[in-house]
Amino acid sequence: MVNAMETFEKFIELKDIIVKSNGRTILSIPHALIPADRITACIGPNGAGKTTLLKLLDGLVKPDSGTVSYSFKTKTALVLHHTPMIKASAKTNIAMVCDADGSIENADVDRVIEQVGLNELANSPAHKLSAGERQKVCLGRAILQKPNLVLLDEPTANLDPKTTEQVEELIRQFDRQGVDVIFSSHQLAQVQRLAEHIIFIDQGEIKERGPVGPFFNNPQTPAAKRYLQQELIAD
Repeated sequence: MVNAMETFEKFIELKDIIVKSNGRTILSIPHALIPADRITACIGPNGAGKTTLLKLLDGLVKPDSGTVSYSFKTKTALVLHHTPMIKASAKTNIAMVCDADGSIENADVDRVIEQVGLNELANSPAHKLSAGERQKVCLGRAILQKPNLVLLDEPTANLDPKTTEQVEELIRQFDRQGVDVIFSSHQLAQVQRLAEHIIFIDQGEIKERGPVGPFFNNPQTPAAKRYLQQELIAD
């Protein structure tokens, strides 16, 4: 694994991580420091283990062996690529997080609905919303949780350019408000627009990581070079 010599004010440290599913190793990470003081993008081929890594950082997945430790006190919010909606309004779906936090008031819900741009659809059935509108519901839930670390799994997959731009702006808002963001994406142009740090994962292993510019300009591993060539052709 290739590492840039960087120091991070806030980070997540993975040691001797093994995650298995049905006897197959999904993640194998001997050691890695993942920055949480800058927007970090996790990229790699389909099935590489990106979603599992985000679930691991959230605590939703427990490693079969190894440890995950944080240099700071965390309150995470995980937004997965496919999040089901209950058959209720968009507002009700966003307000579901109130069940876990009694301090959230109705005014907070209304403020978040406006922030994510769902004012006109607040009373619409959530399960009938478009993919982009449902993603805004999920981001609204995340905002209401008042996290200091947001984990986003392909936050703009299958969204039109306008909605993609709106979601990217919400990600920048998290960053401006001091909320750390780690997201996965196949859209390399988006990664270059948003991220400062890259984690390249392939076959369950972190093969390369470091600042965005050097990674794209001069990837150090054959796996990263191959991935970038394939994705840039696809784009």
